[in-house]
Amino acid sequence: MARRGSRPGDGAARRRRRTATWVVATVAVLAVAGAVATWAAVRHPVAPPTAGPSSSPSPTGVSPTSSGPSPTPAPSTSAPAVDPLAGWSLEQKVGQLFVVGLDLGAGKPVSTQAVTQDHVGNVFLHGRSTAGLAAVQSQVDGFTGLVSQATTHGERMLVAVDQEGGQVQSLQGPGFSRIPAATVQATVAPDELRAEATTWGHQLAAAGVNWNLAPVMDLVPASSAAKNPPIGALQRNYGTTAQSVTEHAGAFVAGMTSAGVATAIKHFPGLGYVTANTDATAGVTDTVTGFDSPAVGVFRAGVQAGATTVLMSTAVYAQMDPTAPAAFSAKVVQHGVREVLGFQGVVVTDDLSGAAQVAAWSPGQRAVDAIAAGCDMVLFSKDPTVVHAAVAAVVAKAKADPAFAARVDESARRVLALKAQLLG
Repeated sequence: MARRGSRPGDGAARRRRRTATWVVATVAVLAVAGAVATWAAVRHPVAPPTAGPSSSPSPTGVSPTSSGPSPTPAPSTSAPAVDPLAGWSLEQKVGQLFVVGLDLGAGKPVSTQAVTQDHVGNVFLHGRSTAGLAAVQSQVDGFTGLVSQATTHGERMLVAVDQEGGQVQSLQGPGFSRIPAATVQATVAPDELRAEATTWGHQLAAAGVNWNLAPVMDLVPASSAAKNPPIGALQRNYGTTAQSVTEHAGAFVAGMTSAGVATAIKHFPGLGYVTANTDATAGVTDTVTGFDSPAVGVFRAGVQAGATTVLMSTAVYAQMDPTAPAAFSAKVVQHGVREVLGFQGVVVTDDLSGAAQVAAWSPGQRAVDAIAAGCDMVLFSKDPTVVHAAVAAVVAKAKADPAFAARVDESARRVLALKAQLLG
């Protein structure tokens, strides 16, 4: 109903005028607000917001252009690392810790049986050969052909030899250079020696050898070198000073490494102060060398030079552990090698099969004691007939003692890691 005093249609007109005025005012306010916002953005620019989760997927293949932080990646869905020992039998794991001797030229069936029956996964070329490179390669190929899923879980072998030079050069003949004694090598400039060792290493690799149990790093005093049966008397030492030993043995290590051949610095913690040879004499004891001796320091330098493995002496060291040969002593292996030298790679024993120094222990006890002390590999090179008993003892100990079984696993993993690094 129209109000009194108004004409029909006046109310509608007034409402249209008020609506128009409101629209105009609103537009004006919005325009002013937009201008203010634009001015503020120019004066105080704001970085784009960090990208966050979106309910709709981004187009495939479109790269973000924001200069802000990248989105937090989603948790990885990749599978955990596979244990390298998964699927291995205990016997196969133990076999990786053994190195069996193979007589050069005429290998004995017992060496073959060590692989086919006891799952031994590594070989040492024992003795001397002048037949040349091709003959050695043929013998190595024949023996390493024993590798199979049943014997070594398909894992290839480390093929070791003593190729030091001088009186200790196992492989000679066509294809192998005549290597001078270490005392002579020590008179050559380190760079030149490294080049020579590279050549010698390539010759070994061509014959199928991938592990040279050298160089000798025993520090022998000049005053007693001639009276030191295992090293000085045989001219196996790289001079008689710590500097000469570290520089030249280090050059030998570098050359072999560049040729793809692993090395073993030996015989930790040194045979330079003994007066008898552990191969032929029992009760050999060093009364001088301690963990802080220069004789130990040269081995630390060898580790720093890149030595692949450390080979343990079987002499007794009265200043370190008078109760056991070094290879059977946790003090010498775990403290001396792992802590003093800082070496975490493979530790191997000197020969445990025929050395007079360890004859008082049964073959099985030798292997068990060495592994329990922290050695990763046990060398049974001179007399492979005792390998079966040694392997059986280690397997039996691992079955009866969980802590020892864990030690076996630890060493087996180290050996496999070395093989992966060396053999691919």
